[in-house]
Amino acid sequence: MVLIVVAAGFLYALPNIYGEDPALQISATRGGNVEISQLEEVKSALNKADLAFDSIKLENNLIVVRFKDTASQLAARDIATQALGNNFIVAINLMPAQPKWLADLGGNPMKLGLDLRGGVHFLMEVDMAVAMEKKQEELLEDFKTELREEKIRYRRLVPYKNGVKVSFRGEADLAKAEELLIEQHPKLIIEALDNESNTLSAIMGEARIKEVKDYALQQNITIIRNRVNQLGVAEPLVMRQGADRIVVELPGIQDTARAKEILSATATLEFRQVNYDADVRAAVNGRLPPGSELYYDRRDGRPVILKKQVILTGNHITDANYSFDENQRPQVNIDLDSKGGNKMSNFTKDNIGNPMATLFVEYVPTGRKTPEGKVEFEAKKEVINVATIQARLSNSFRITGIDSAGEAQNLALLLRAGALIAPIQIVEERTVGPSLGKENIELGTQAIVWGFCLVLAFMLFYYRGFGVVANVALALNLVLLIGIMSLIPGATLTLPGMAGIVLTVGMAVDANVLIFERIREEIRDGRGPQQAVHHGYDSAFSTIADANITTFIAAIILFAVGTGPIKGFAVTLAIGIVTSMFTAIVVTRAVVNASIGGRKVNKLWI
Repeated sequence: MVLIVVAAGFLYALPNIYGEDPALQISATRGGNVEISQLEEVKSALNKADLAFDSIKLENNLIVVRFKDTASQLAARDIATQALGNNFIVAINLMPAQPKWLADLGGNPMKLGLDLRGGVHFLMEVDMAVAMEKKQEELLEDFKTELREEKIRYRRLVPYKNGVKVSFRGEADLAKAEELLIEQHPKLIIEALDNESNTLSAIMGEARIKEVKDYALQQNITIIRNRVNQLGVAEPLVMRQGADRIVVELPGIQDTARAKEILSATATLEFRQVNYDADVRAAVNGRLPPGSELYYDRRDGRPVILKKQVILTGNHITDANYSFDENQRPQVNIDLDSKGGNKMSNFTKDNIGNPMATLFVEYVPTGRKTPEGKVEFEAKKEVINVATIQARLSNSFRITGIDSAGEAQNLALLLRAGALIAPIQIVEERTVGPSLGKENIELGTQAIVWGFCLVLAFMLFYYRGFGVVANVALALNLVLLIGIMSLIPGATLTLPGMAGIVLTVGMAVDANVLIFERIREEIRDGRGPQQAVHHGYDSAFSTIADANITTFIAAIILFAVGTGPIKGFAVTLAIGIVTSMFTAIVVTRAVVNASIGGRKVNKLWI
């Protein structure tokens, strides 16, 4: 059993000797295929720029180009992007350099964290005020639709506190509406207002508000993950921190401008009916008809009057990609979910021949701050398309009137990845260069080697022959730890994780010290060598188990409640405790039994 475990540890730790090569990973957008012709384009562009590369291959629908250093890798990214255009994602990556037979067995090197690999760290804060406003707007639209369908007449429907307020014509309408809304919205606090006749309020309680905010945060995390995937970042980290913050780590990314543009963009679409009966000149002068709003066309600045009621929002978009129409003008093809398809179908069947506008909505920072110190956002809305409804639409249609292919591609990317539920602002930004990451690896490795060598020397000097056994176990402990870290898909080695390995090296011999001291006591009490070894291991086991179990519990708690660096430390500490228990107790006893078991021994070299 010991031999099998040790052999497996060596096998999965072996890829770390080969390391990783700086590489470019090129894939097609929208799940397209990469052809040999694109490989030749990249190869030709690199040769033309006189940029050396180790190899270039087409594998698993990806072009993988390997380099000797990160400087060549970064330069090649710009060259490849320029050569292939916008239809391909050129991602910086580190590709394992182990032989194919080892890769086929599942052997891969450990994944490195941002502090060792280099990249960008963002701490983002979600604007929960906007999330609550959007929820309020959603409630207003739902109430209008539900009351209209049940033919319940109301005078006024307006936002109120954390909900809405509705005024009715009479008590009968109030009672009927109250019964309907309580049934439709059980999570809202719905009650009649005493200070206003025939008026009820529907507000969100504390539990519902927390649920809305948690949903906004979780949806933003999901959408940011989708956008990171669109950027083509290898092994990104996107995780929640606190009540309204998100941590994003992008290994290998050095150009923060593009990442910030895509991650923080809050763009979506609204489809609205054009109020073609309204007087445009009067609207421009401030006399808008009831239930309408004035917007401007993004291309020519022409005023367009739209009805306030939103037919459909971008939340129902499931897929978006850009292409060219029959006149070679850019367009965005939209696919909707079933609910969105039904809404679009029901509206367009009754409005064939009427114009419908596509409104582009983007939240941009105003430059002002709230009393709490947060950046304020405002909605910037522009009409990007006005088209006459020619037929009943359903789940798929297209948007035209877009200026350029680049604009169409960016719009498709944002819509495909999803619209952020609420705007986010970057409150902290850090960039770790690849050279600094390399220095961290070298210094961390030196710390591990020096700690390992000093412990070896001490054990050899103090315990002599048994010290050799402990040193063998210590070396195997390191191998097993690295092997397990390489084998676990989600495990990442960080700089604090390397500190955890150094601590493990020191802690790993604690068990052997307890065992060896107990063996010395047994010898002093007059027991023979075989009995001393037997009782030494058996008597020390409970103490060793207690000490390691309590430390393991602490490591689990650190992993559960900690973030980033603390998790990295907790992972290596927890794995190190398990491997040190195995090597210090099982491996050393196996070696000792193989050496002196079944033989007459007069004296132990301890």
